[in-house]
Amino acid sequence: MDEAEVALRPVTADDFWLFERQAVDPEAAGRFNWSGFRDVRATRRRFDDDGLVGPDGGVLIVVHDGAAVGTVSWSRTEYGMPAWWCWTIGIALLPDHRGRGVGTAAQRLLVGYLFDTTAAQRIEAYTDTENLAEQHALARIGFAREGVLRSTQFRAGRWRDLVMYSLLRPDHDAR
Repeated sequence: MDEAEVALRPVTADDFWLFERQAVDPEAAGRFNWSGFRDVRATRRRFDDDGLVGPDGGVLIVVHDGAAVGTVSWSRTEYGMPAWWCWTIGIALLPDHRGRGVGTAAQRLLVGYLFDTTAAQRIEAYTDTENLAEQHALARIGFAREGVLRSTQFRAGRWRDLVMYSLLRPDHDAR
């Protein structure tokens, strides 16, 4: 896949079909992102407040071949003090666009955007220990596997382990 076919853009009101589908359709959310039905009105309220991009995080639309196919997100994570922070990123793609390199390209674009527009030194990502595709995508972007966080996500009736990855600004800049 040509990474030039993938882009990120701000959310518009016309994109709410995507959020609504991910909130009520387990297949659209994906096996590793589905943890029950969500209130889409909360997303609409936040959109009305800040367009889903604020100082503590945001959401952008993943575009592939001109169509909205998913979302990438980031949120601020603090380690003890407000001055000690990093971004935690995530992605959710519609089923037809998974396994084709779209997610890797979108996350690479998000990492570049965050390092280019914020003072972050570190970006983190977590994924289910069974989500090998996401682990490979993060490694291709340059993320380092840091370890396993035991029983941190409740999904499909049981607690799941997550793998933690990180990418530091100097490692990103060297690439």
